[in-house]
Amino acid sequence: MWWGVGAALVANALYSVGFVVEKRALGSLPALSAGRPLHVIRVLATSPLWIVGALALAAGFGAQLVVYRALPIAAAQGIFVSGLVLLLLLSSAVLGEESTGRERYALGGVLLALLMVVASVREGEDVVSGGAPWALVLLVCLPALAAGVWLYVRVESRAAKRHRVPTSGIGYGVAVGLLYGVSSLAIKGTSSRLTSTDLGEAAWSLLASPYPYLLLFTAAAGLVMSQAALQRCRASLIVPVCTTVTCLFTAVLGTLAFGETLPDDPLLLALRVGGTALALSVLLAMPRHDPQPAAPS
Repeated sequence: MWWGVGAALVANALYSVGFVVEKRALGSLPALSAGRPLHVIRVLATSPLWIVGALALAAGFGAQLVVYRALPIAAAQGIFVSGLVLLLLLSSAVLGEESTGRERYALGGVLLALLMVVASVREGEDVVSGGAPWALVLLVCLPALAAGVWLYVRVESRAAKRHRVPTSGIGYGVAVGLLYGVSSLAIKGTSSRLTSTDLGEAAWSLLASPYPYLLLFTAAAGLVMSQAALQRCRASLIVPVCTTVTCLFTAVLGTLAFGETLPDDPLLLALRVGGTALALSVLLAMPRHDPQPAAPS
């Protein structure tokens, strides 16, 4: 169990560094639009700094594969949320982004939710699932992908209207979070397929499942959507929202899809369910718009 916790913390560090480095690189790039995906990819490929950030995220993906081999889905998501602390520290130190008082209270709520989820984990009692029925995984993932793309397009169209209050990025974060939630389930499924020591057998087992194709779609769509949104909004807000949605989606629906049981002990069950509910409540309470800049005297 504990080496899985260590892998989750390493993944957190890699993801936080990767997002901050990408945000720093995006500041010097031309304006990106999710409606022009090929242009987005061409522009990003010309930035060495952005590529460094992308490599850090890819390494975090590798660490995440290890995590899902050692920890139940719900417990892993609770630990992943802890990466928000490092992200906010880095975004303040490197990007100069300042969080509002309301957002700092929200961070405290997320950390409390993390502690509740981690406290609900008992070594030897939680069972790590080895797989899930494909039909059930697709039943969970396909509607989430459609909802994420629809929400992103809706936020884009509303943000394009003139004289509108500047958006804080909550809608973008929720939309991208749904895509990454599907990606997280695909990573879990992929890890369950890479158990054979025969590389050919493992590769065939993986290619015969829907997981690599879900990963390809979420990687391409998530890349374009997340980078366009990250360029417009503060990393210290959009990434925590995205992470919270991803973790909640994966913890709740992933636990059901992969058949991982919740704790039998009433106290542990209350901690895990309560932590998940608290994180969702914090997300719903976060401000939808950035404060208006003060008028010059």
